[in-house]
Parts: sequence; C-alpha cells; structure tokens
Amino acid sequence: MFAVIKTGGKQYTVAADDLLKVEKLEAEAGSTVTFDEVLMVGNDTDTTVGAPTVEGASVVAEVVEQGRGRKIIIFKKRRRQNSRRRNGHRQSFTLVKVTDILTGGAKPAKKAAPKKAAPNKTEEPKAEEAKAAEKKEDAAVEPLFTAPEGKDDLKKISGVGPVLEKKLNALGITTYEQIVNFSAEDIARVDEVLNFKGRIERDNWVDQAKELDGN
Repeated sequence: MFAVIKTGGKQYTVAADDLLKVEKLEAEAGSTVTFDEVLMVGNDTDTTVGAPTVEGASVVAEVVEQGRGRKIIIFKKRRRQNSRRRNGHRQSFTLVKVTDILTGGAKPAKKAAPKKAAPNKTEEPKAEEAKAAEKKEDAAVEPLFTAPEGKDDLKKISGVGPVLEKKLNALGITTYEQIVNFSAEDIARVDEVLNFKGRIERDNWVDQAKELDGN
C-alpha cells in the first residue's frame, strides 16, 4: 500500500518502512508522528483520491533524527560600493520512518513505553572525566590579546557558536571592534591556536564585525 501525504507545503509518496526527510517537525527522536493530510491512498487493485484529502486516512511515522542539511553560501555584492556580504544557511529537517498507513478512521497502535534501564555506576566516572578533560582544554588556551572593557555577542557572527565564542573570549577576543582591527598577523595567530585553517578570512569575519559594530 502507498499514500501521498502533504506536510510543510510539499507532497510525498510514501510506503511502509520508507525513510523520508520532511520540513522540521517539533518532535523528539523516537517519538511517533501522524500525518493527517493524506491526498491519495492506493494498493495493487484500488486507488482512492481525496477531495482534497482522503477521509479517515492517516500515515504514522517514527522520528529517526532531527538534522540540518548541507551549508548553502549566499553572497551579495554591490558594484562600486565596496559592499560585500556573505552568509551561510543550513536548512533544518526531520528524518522519519513510515511505520503504517491507516484507512477508515483506524487509530495507530499505542507504543509500549520502554523500560528504564538501571543506572550504570560506571557512567558517572566517565562523565566526570569528560568534564575534567573539557576544563583542561579550556585552561590550555592562553590569552593572545588583552580583553577590553565591555563584551559583544560574538555569536551574531556567522559560523560562531557558543563553544567557539567561549574559546575566543579565552583568547581575549570579546568585542566586534577587536575583530575589525585584526591585522594579518593577528588572524594568523588565531588561526594557528584554534586550528581554523583560514576560516576567519573565508567567512569574512572582519566585514561581518564592521556591520555589527556599526562602522
């Protein structure tokens, strides 16, 4: 049996056990989702077309994972204006596995709740070791610059997340103005310490910082 469903403004033809990437759904991995907008249901001998949907039909699926697609680069440039802008975008998606196609108003079978495993005493030392290793890694980063007064939200720079912002702060980089004033030598030093391999210039951090700083 197959069905045609509509979700996220798109239509998909699905069958049992199909893996499907759809627009992001608010659901956790392992949970069950139901698609009620079924436009068509059919098998080898009979096909039912909805008007616009098939009454009493639904498709049940299990959420496999929440993910993000490959990065798309968006580059804008204005001629003779010395203006360039480069941004990246990664589209979020939800990977689901179709488990059942229901018709005639049938309800999905309730999934038995998994039994809670007994806590593993060996997990606690491992967690403590991981935290200790993380603290050791942070302590190993020595400041390269003298941090000025005040602090900007460096996460607004495309490609900088909470972890990277923390590392930059540890190096003494806390404001947009510092990044705007980076020399070629400064960029090389940061590249070497954080193993960036040209990321600062590739993602145009200096131009982004200028826009964020209002210069």
